[in-house]
Amino acid sequence: MSDAHDEHESAIKTPKQLIVAVIAGFLVPIILIVLLVQFVSNDKKVGAGSAAQTAEATAQRIRPVADEGFTFKDNSGPKQLQSGEAVYKMVCSACHDTGAAGSPKFGDAGAWGPRIAQGYDKVVANALGGLRAMPAKGGNPDLDDIEVARAVVHMANAGGAKFKEPEVKAAAASAEASAK
Repeated sequence: MSDAHDEHESAIKTPKQLIVAVIAGFLVPIILIVLLVQFVSNDKKVGAGSAAQTAEATAQRIRPVADEGFTFKDNSGPKQLQSGEAVYKMVCSACHDTGAAGSPKFGDAGAWGPRIAQGYDKVVANALGGLRAMPAKGGNPDLDDIEVARAVVHMANAGGAKFKEPEVKAAAASAEASAK
């Protein structure tokens, strides 16, 4: 039986060897993990916040708020009349691009035909005063009557009409000319 007992001997024979083995069991994996992390993240290290000191980052921080897509309008200045296409894109396209609530689609000659047959004055009057689901001036009361008429001409002409662009009255024309 003494031979079977000798087979189970360990390399640690003294308490000092046991302490060294336990400490090595903790320190060796920790050192390996630290070295592995250093190897993986061996990039050029930049101090925190140093990218904020570049000229581009500074310019981004101090740029005017107006650059964010806001358009400031001077209400005390003369009114700049918009083109029919601009008014169509801003107001009318919401319904007339899709045909919402029975509105004639832009460029659809079949849908615009009966309206064009009523004449320019009737179509513009309907746009200014509203008709069925369409509110007056397409829902934008800030539009001038000339701007609404220009939008109507733009849409009707795309549907096959031959309407002329409305004339701007002399007072509005002089105000527009002085603004330029």
